[in-house]
Amino acid sequence: MCDDNEVHHDNDVHHGVGRRALFVTGAAAALTLGSVSFASAAGAADGGQETRTVRGTLPPGSPDFVYLPVEVPTGVREIKVAYTYDRPSVPAGTPGNALDIGIFDERGTEVGGEGFRGWSGGARTEFVVRADDATPGYLPGPVREGTWHIALGPYTVAPQGLTYEITITLTYGAPGETFRPTYPPSRAKGRGRAWYRGDCHLHSWYSDGRRTPAEIAALARAAGLDFINSSEHNTHSAHAHWASEAGDDLLIMLGEEVTTRNGHVVALGIDPGTFVDWRYRARDNRFGRFARRIRRAGGLVVPAHPHATCVGCNWKFGFGEADAVEVWNGPYTPDDEVTLADWDSMLVASVRDGSRDWIPAMGSSDTHRDPDSVGLPQTVVLADDLTREAIQDGIRAGRSYVAESQTLSLSFTASSGRGEHAGIGGRLAVARDTPVTVRLEVTGAPRCTVRFVTDQGVLFTSAPLPVAGSGVVEWHTTPSYAAYVRAELRHETAAGPVPGALAAFTNPVFLGRA
Repeated sequence: MCDDNEVHHDNDVHHGVGRRALFVTGAAAALTLGSVSFASAAGAADGGQETRTVRGTLPPGSPDFVYLPVEVPTGVREIKVAYTYDRPSVPAGTPGNALDIGIFDERGTEVGGEGFRGWSGGARTEFVVRADDATPGYLPGPVREGTWHIALGPYTVAPQGLTYEITITLTYGAPGETFRPTYPPSRAKGRGRAWYRGDCHLHSWYSDGRRTPAEIAALARAAGLDFINSSEHNTHSAHAHWASEAGDDLLIMLGEEVTTRNGHVVALGIDPGTFVDWRYRARDNRFGRFARRIRRAGGLVVPAHPHATCVGCNWKFGFGEADAVEVWNGPYTPDDEVTLADWDSMLVASVRDGSRDWIPAMGSSDTHRDPDSVGLPQTVVLADDLTREAIQDGIRAGRSYVAESQTLSLSFTASSGRGEHAGIGGRLAVARDTPVTVRLEVTGAPRCTVRFVTDQGVLFTSAPLPVAGSGVVEWHTTPSYAAYVRAELRHETAAGPVPGALAAFTNPVFLGRA
């Protein structure tokens, strides 16, 4: 499937890499190139280096992953990989070249295996791995003897093909002391049972972000957040670099944005050091296996930006494994509006089927760099304490709402005349003809309009709130008329029937006996 590749040694000797082999793994098709060999380290001086360069071309329609085996001898202290590829002009509307990169060690490339040592996608042109340190996105540890694999991911390939060059440099010598990770605690001080604000989708320089963990933590505190979740693309390398940023006032959970070719999913609050593989498509029928891995590691499965328009971002795995869904991602856009409508349809299906199983909504910023705003939006969770488990319990139960900033707070309840009441994510279990009062109290939403949305659609729209941004809105209904009610706060629009952008929305309150 590739043009002939060649190995170029640093002494200008050329030879072919050997016959390529196309094979199908347990998931997507992959291409393995001929191996790159180095001399035995027996005669290599401490600090000595050897370099090899590999060139080749990938055609359109290449498999998702191309592996370059590298035979690493004993005595290697450091492996460094640098790469470049061409970016030819393409017609408007045609994807150009984009080539991701990562590496697996001598334990192999098996999907879900133990060989993963790092991934930087397209964020870096070179990386280093050694015992005591590694480039962000990669895991420090010994460079052991055996067959390592450089992993290439041709994300998109231009009609002209994708020509690449990879340079591998081995440095010999004593390995140095192996890095020992420390992780943030799974609890912060908290306020007991209370509403806690968080942002669960953030990127630092440990994947394709530009901010350090310290910068993100400072921005989270400035945004009034109580918790955040680290979610780098296809790597857990950041896990060991958050401990110093946690504190009594900020819970830092650890996760990963599992970035497949058929959609992204946030592994929210997994055990430290857990890696979740991403090398599969929806047609491979492997997602359930990795969703279970997330849960076994104590995490939640949260499909991210399901209707995003970027290549590979649209969610195609279905929602049967989801613990929650990211309905609002970053500044509110039309694809968020589509996701909101899609999620509401799932709520309708759950009440139509008489099921108590429904998928709660949440929102996160997905920030990468300036001027992205940490905490826009933020998920506000009713939890028993500020711990990983309590926050996850609140999200899983739907005891949460999503707001654009710390300045907006709300209370949303449904009650009957006999004193029964239920809050967000709960159920008011009364007879079908029982009068119900739905009440929203809000602060920090100047000139916003309140909408109450049910399984029949929008059944109530308020006048705009005052400029001060505070108000109370009530609506009366029955369970026979509305199986659930959720609240939206919308900004003003210039004109026309299209609703304004969200300022906040809640998970539903269900009405009636299930």
